[in-house]
Amino acid sequence: MPQTINIIGAGVIGASLAFHLGRAGANVTVFEAAKPAAAASGNSFGWINASFYASPAHHRLRAAAIAAHHRLTTLLPDPAPNWQGCLWFEDDAALDQMAADLAALDYPVEPLTQAQIAAAEPQLANPPARALRFPSEGATDAAALTRALLAASGARVLAGLAVKTLINTAGQITGLRSPIGPFLADHTILAAGTGTPALLAPLGLHLPMLTRPGLILHTDPVPWRLHHILATPRHEIRQDPTGRLIAPAATNHQADSAETVPDPQAATAATLTQLRTLFADPQITLQSSAIGYRPVPGNGLPVVGQVLPGLSVAVMHSGVTLAPLIGEALAAEIAGQGEAPLLADFRPARLLTAL
Repeated sequence: MPQTINIIGAGVIGASLAFHLGRAGANVTVFEAAKPAAAASGNSFGWINASFYASPAHHRLRAAAIAAHHRLTTLLPDPAPNWQGCLWFEDDAALDQMAADLAALDYPVEPLTQAQIAAAEPQLANPPARALRFPSEGATDAAALTRALLAASGARVLAGLAVKTLINTAGQITGLRSPIGPFLADHTILAAGTGTPALLAPLGLHLPMLTRPGLILHTDPVPWRLHHILATPRHEIRQDPTGRLIAPAATNHQADSAETVPDPQAATAATLTQLRTLFADPQITLQSSAIGYRPVPGNGLPVVGQVLPGLSVAVMHSGVTLAPLIGEALAAEIAGQGEAPLLADFRPARLLTAL
């Protein structure tokens, strides 16, 4: 008989798991307290990269995830990422160190001169003297990807249904309890982002999570085009197909450690001013802004794999980069195909503690 799988969380990680488990023949039900991509996936910058990493193992995971995105595109061609590459601006010492570190990891890096930067991005008002280009990187609309994965998965998606507790039968998780009754399953996966610790706590398990709010802006469309993702000393910026600029308000968003957004209005105004200066375009105007909470485990690294018999967890930032690989690898493990070596450094036992 096909495996019966419950997935709690309909963000991009849960959607990727549903897609790959569905392809493996499982009967999948996805539970979502709000609606698909309502939390972090719906407020994501959408950058797919391995230039940001916390350790060599983390870099290998992210680099493998870029390859997994390309495999996913052959199975799910719409929406496909835009592989436009990234231009990274920093001071000379930081650029030199980044180039050396990534070259040692065999990651594609191209140094650019000021003239080359100006030619690549003619809208920049004052191109920096140097930059690094990461040609293998791209971006995607995480919310659109989430919806496409769920639609193609064949899973039953129960939105607006908050899971109450997991069913623990003599140390094995055999399903979950919801407001409309229990749902039994061979395996349950927690892909609930910041909501994961509350579901583990009744089992006597503590998963530490960092508080990482992110304020992200979308401008009204502009008539000119950016050809790369830009990672500047102040902001990361990209442009979507409609012409909108997308920018997190935090400096160094990928490694931002702020636990609050004390004045969202001031942060929004400052970011707009910086965008207008960067592109010498006073007509850049705000379309929308939103705060989302990134699911960052306590050590900053992904947490993926089995917690108890019948229960696995998949919590991480950045889910946009990692989702296709996590969907492939964890689905294969649950299907009995063996452990994925790439996940060895990110198992729950390294972080979970007893309450």
